[in-house]
Amino acid sequence: MIEKESLKIDDYKTVRDAVFERLRKAILDGFFKPGERLVENQIAEEMGVSRTPVREAIRRLEIEKLVVNLPRKGVMVAPINESQVKEIFNIRGALEGLAVKLAIDNIDSKTLKQMEKILQEMDEAIKKGDLNKEVECNTRFHDCIINASESSKLSEMLRNIHDQIQRFRHRSLSVEGRPQIALSEHQDILQAIKERDKNKAEQLIKNHIENAGKALLKKIHEDGNFKVLS
Repeated sequence: MIEKESLKIDDYKTVRDAVFERLRKAILDGFFKPGERLVENQIAEEMGVSRTPVREAIRRLEIEKLVVNLPRKGVMVAPINESQVKEIFNIRGALEGLAVKLAIDNIDSKTLKQMEKILQEMDEAIKKGDLNKEVECNTRFHDCIINASESSKLSEMLRNIHDQIQRFRHRSLSVEGRPQIALSEHQDILQAIKERDKNKAEQLIKNHIENAGKALLKKIHEDGNFKVLS
């Protein structure tokens, strides 16, 4: 979770791009919650910029479907409902199932060692209760598979889906016992990749993604804050 002061713009990038990247990261990291209103002048004040780059950033985020502009409600972080969660995870499972089969044809020993190291780091993060690190490791593990697929179109589609999911990963992994289960699932997937067993790897990654979706739905129901577009 990012801190409020990190919204301040003080780097070398153009103000327009910096504002967009900070706002996008704030949404993906869960700093701004689904359904939360985004107030231009408030954000501009916190960032120390004018409203113009904030307005432009919000328009770009709207194109990426990370924010919506609703009549009489204004701009808010894109809400999500149960059917959308199921659809996103079903599509992700199918695409990553294909990605892992392609990856097995291309993956080398260097990438396999990298994936082993990521899972070791994830195990350490779980023991320390470091949720941010767990999420980071989870993302890097799946990125290794996507990159090894060597399919630019598939990668593009999955990046878009992952951006939609990224803002919910903290919730999914905050379900009691889910981090340990996710780690075990990742280890099984990696073993299937090492064995070059495409069918097994595909089924394991589909099961893993289905379980992640179920964990997310459980958490959102527990929190009682499903947001439905209307």
